[in-house]
Order: sequence, then C-alpha cells, then structure tokens
Amino acid sequence: MKLRFTAKFATVALAAGALCNAQSAVAQQKPGISLQYMDKSVKPGDDFFRYVNGKWVDATEIPADKTRWGSFDELRENTNNDALAILKEAAANKTLAASSDQGKAANLYRAIMDTVSRNKAGVAPLQLYLKKIDAVKDVKSLQALLTEMENEGGLGFFGIYIGADAKDSNKNVIYLGTGRLGLPDRDYYVSEDADSKEKRALYEKHVAKMLKYIGYDDKTAAVAAKNVLAFETSLAQPQLDRVALRDDRVTYNPMTVAELQKLAPSINWAAYLKGIGVGAPATIVVSQPKYMEAVEAILKQKNVAEWKDYLKWSLLRKSAGKLSTGIETANWEFYGKTLRGALKEEKRDKNALQTINGTVGEALGKLYVAKKFPPEAKAKAEAMIKNVMRAFENRINRLPWMATSTKQAAVNKLNKLTVKIGYPDKWKDYSALTITAPEKGGSYFNNMTALSKWDHQQDIEKLNKPVDKTEWGMAPQIVNAYFNPSYNEIVFPAAILQPPFYDYRADEAVNYGGIGAVIGHEISHGFDDSGARYDANGNLVDWWSEEDLKQFTGLGGALASEYSALQPLPGIYVDGKFTLGENIGDLGGVNAAYDGLQLYLKEHGNPGLIDGYTPEQRFFISWATIWRTKMRDEAIKNQVKTDPHSPGMYRAFVPLQNVDAFYDAFSIKPGDKIYVAPDKRVKIW
Repeated sequence: MKLRFTAKFATVALAAGALCNAQSAVAQQKPGISLQYMDKSVKPGDDFFRYVNGKWVDATEIPADKTRWGSFDELRENTNNDALAILKEAAANKTLAASSDQGKAANLYRAIMDTVSRNKAGVAPLQLYLKKIDAVKDVKSLQALLTEMENEGGLGFFGIYIGADAKDSNKNVIYLGTGRLGLPDRDYYVSEDADSKEKRALYEKHVAKMLKYIGYDDKTAAVAAKNVLAFETSLAQPQLDRVALRDDRVTYNPMTVAELQKLAPSINWAAYLKGIGVGAPATIVVSQPKYMEAVEAILKQKNVAEWKDYLKWSLLRKSAGKLSTGIETANWEFYGKTLRGALKEEKRDKNALQTINGTVGEALGKLYVAKKFPPEAKAKAEAMIKNVMRAFENRINRLPWMATSTKQAAVNKLNKLTVKIGYPDKWKDYSALTITAPEKGGSYFNNMTALSKWDHQQDIEKLNKPVDKTEWGMAPQIVNAYFNPSYNEIVFPAAILQPPFYDYRADEAVNYGGIGAVIGHEISHGFDDSGARYDANGNLVDWWSEEDLKQFTGLGGALASEYSALQPLPGIYVDGKFTLGENIGDLGGVNAAYDGLQLYLKEHGNPGLIDGYTPEQRFFISWATIWRTKMRDEAIKNQVKTDPHSPGMYRAFVPLQNVDAFYDAFSIKPGDKIYVAPDKRVKIW
C-alpha cells in the first residue's frame, strides 16, 4: 500500500473555517478587518472569538455539502472556483495535446466527469481483482497478490513507501508501514466512548451494504461485515496510538531483510521486496514492529475466508469513488454524512478537482500560477518571512530557560531553514505518465490505476539516488502551508497568499496577524515537540542539552494540559498531547509575527489608529479572523480523534491567552473570563 512521505508534514490547517460565498464579496470590498462581523457588545477579555466573529457566527450557515465553514474554507472555495474554471477551460480545449501535462490533467478531469460510462461499467472494473482474491488459498498466494497489488496502492495488511531516511536526510530509504483501515483512526476501533461504539456499529452496517454491490447477499454480507470489523480491529489494536505516532524516534526502526524475516517469518520478504521492484535493500525501516508481529500471528491462524472478506472490502472501499455514481453516493453516506455530518454531497466537479490536485496537481498548478500569482506577491511574502524569522531568532536568544549552547544550535537550525514560496522552481515531470481520454477508451478507474503505477515507479526510481529536496509536497493551488522536518523547510503554496491571510491593500498589522502568523506557525513547527527532534540538516539527531530538554518538555506538558481542558461538546475533549505540535506552532507563530510587526513599525513608523484600533489590536483581531469557524457536531467528534489541529474557534484565542501583549492591547484584567494569571501563561518560543 502506498504510504506517502508527506504524512510527516506539519501543516497550518488540515481543517479550518470561513465566510459563506454571499458574504465573501462584501468582506473583500474593504481591505483589512471586517468590522461588520464583530460583536462589540462582548468584552474582548470575556470571549475574544465572539468579539471578533460574533455577528459572522450568527449570520452564517454551514453549506449543506460542508462539515465546517470558516476563513480557510472560504479561501479554499474561492481558489477551487478559480482552479476549476482553469481546468474546465483546458478540458474544453480541443487543441491541447494529450501528451502535455495540462492535457493529462484535462483528460483525467473528463474521465472523472464521464458518469455515463462509469454507471454503465458498474463494478466491472473490479471483477478481475475479485477473481484474484477468490484464488487466495494460503499465505503464499496471499503474498503473491499483495506483491502484485503494491503498485496499485495495495490491498491492506502492510505497504511500503520511499522517502528521506530520518537519520540521513540526503539518502532515500524504504519504509514498511501498516495497512490502511476503513475507519479513519485507531481510536474508532479500540475506544469504548459512546461515539466510537456508535460509529463502529454504523460502520459494520455500511460494510454490509457496500458488499452487496460485489455479489454478497443479505446474509453473507452481514457475516462478512462482522468479519471485516473484527479483522480490522485485530490490525488496529497493536498499532501505535495517535500520540505515539507523532514521535518519529518510535517509528524509526531500521532492520536488515534477515531481521524482518525473523520478525514476520510467514512472508518471504526477499521475494516480496524483489517482486515490488525494490530489489535487495540493505536496510528497511519498519515503522511499527509490534504491528508486524500481530500480522504474523494473524497469518499463522490461516483464516483464509476472513482474509478474503477483508481484501474484497479493501478493494471496494478504495475504489468506490471511481465506480458508478450509486456506489460513490453510498460510500459518501457513511464517510461524508455519518462520520462528518455533511448534509449533501459536494459537486462532482469539485471532487474531481481535489483528485487532480492530489495526483497531477502541478500540471494544473502551472496554469493556475500563470493566471493567479503575480511575481510581486512572491516578493512581498519573502520580505515578511525574513522579518518573522529575524523576530524568531531574537526570541530564541532571549529565552530564559535555554542554555547558550542550545540557543546556538536552534539559531543554526533557523538560519539553515529553506523557504519555498508560490510554486516549484522545477516542475514535476509527468512525461512517463499516460492518461487516456474518455473518447479513446479511458476511464476514471483505469486512469487512476495508471497513476498509481506511475507513482510507484517514481518512488522506485528514488532508491539509490540522493533525496531531491527541491520537490514540493503540495500543488500551488492548495490553500495550506507546511513544514517538512527532513528537508528543514517551510513551504507556502501560492493559493494561501490571498485574503484574508494576505492582502496588499491592507495595513501591515492585519497582514502580520494573518499570513505573518501562518509563517511563524510553520517556522515554529521546526521547534515543536516533534520537529525539534530534527537538527539543522533535517536529521533525527538530538541537539538538546539534558536540562534544556527537560525544561522544554515541561513547558509542552503545561500547554497540552491547557488544551486538554477544552470541551467543544459535552463529554468531548480536545486531546492536548495529540494537538501539541500544532498548538506550539500557533503560540510560537503569534509571538514571532507580533515581534515581526514591532520590527516593521519601528523601521517604517506607526500609522496610529485605523478604524479605531491600534496596530496591536488589529494584529490580534486579524489572527482571530482567520480562525473563525463553525462546525457540525459530527465533524467536531471526528476532528478530535483524527486531526492534530485544535478546532478553529479555540485557535482564535487560546494561544493569545499566553501572550502578554494581548492583555496590554485590550486591557484584559483579572476577573475577565479568558484572563490567565501571568505565572500560568505558557511561554515556549
């Protein structure tokens, strides 16, 4: 199963929110702060989220096809509309060469949108695979099938990916990971809370419903669904929990093939590795040895019938969105509606865009950048990044709890940080990829199979070559940003450099509170509880003194406790340990951006009051604006289990409770509801 190296990325927003489209145009008529969305009847010191966003919250409805809505979602929606218009124009261009990158993106889009052919084919694309699963009779034939399917994304049990060696970031290495499960997180299988138990029961019903599409009758589908849930639970139980998974020291377990053979002897690992195209590697990094021991125990039980139910479900689940519209909708009814609370399916063209962004995203990105990202936007972003980095360095040097030697190592890491803005200097090469147009027999399913095989081959070709650190993990039209610890880099795709995060017409306080704090957030990921384990060269090497690490760990524990007390729904709490990296990113980002603003004002002058607010007030209002969010209850339940980011409404003000300047800006005093005593405020970076 293909496990992407991008899983190590620390992003600014896997989930967040914004305005509805009807309000969007109004909000962008005037640069800066949207005063009309503030609720000034609320004291800033009692509920800062409501003070900044109260009228917006009251007036905004979450769109039926969304599970949350807020600033990120608004920008994503607007950007997706732009990118989709560009994509549709390309798809309608009869002269666009099919062999060109843009032609491949256009043909994939047209294949996805060809629902007539998809509905006519039904589950026919799966029949050959189902026959191969039916032919499995023992471990040897199972291994042969898993070997054959690895270059198509796998069928569960385990899988490999190629990426930078955590302890030698210039060298590519093979990682052996766990197989994906049908529920999005281990907790859904092992937790006894009411929500997890309810979702397990509904998941079992969903599996039974879906299996009928591939020939199971009511009785056999019910039995198979029970088997699938039990089997996946046996795979989930030995896996590391979500907090342990954040520690790359725990998942870095290099072994020889002979050592792996002793760990899980039922699989002929030399044959498997040769069969998937990686030859005879000297080392393979096993992410979860206990999981592989559990797989070994499962294989020894030789319950072939259960294997087949699991394999067929794995095949159907990963293929559901590429088959008929009926199967696609049935799959959405569980994953979109039941798990996350959406009321309506997103439009097919928007889903098609997301598929293209995640597969041949840079092909579309070339067109997007040419139309939507002027060179001056990149230049202005570069200037702000330099200022925020300068502020971060000043903060490191002033830390009272860190020794001079450790400060020097931290500054060295900061100074070696690579910054990527807008789009790659070297675009991805899609020349070896073939995407077939619908009129020439191309289908969504077959084109995605071709993409999986191409992607697998791209990985194989990385072996025995130095790591290409010019590579990007996101297309330019993605509204997000990330830190990659192995590359010691921060990356800002073009799409995030837009309002409300950045607006060239707005005053600098607003921009520093928006994109400036996002920049600071990504810088801080290099120094959060996970990123700080990597040195300046992107290697998993300890550069901390024992005493400084003890201090840092204690501060992180205090911040985790602060967030773990948050209860977005009755009985549903934020997991402070799971979200610690993102919370450190938010706290460090706000502090660095605020100091960066002060450097700017010192050099360029203080503009005084704008709309009745000081630059400092506008900075913090801008920060709370980008995190305005409304979420459905099911989305919240899902987020606290699966997303390392805290819900947006908390990101708007909880980091600020630890920033002294916030109290000064709004005269927040003891007795105010969000007041935290100075000696209780957490100060890390």
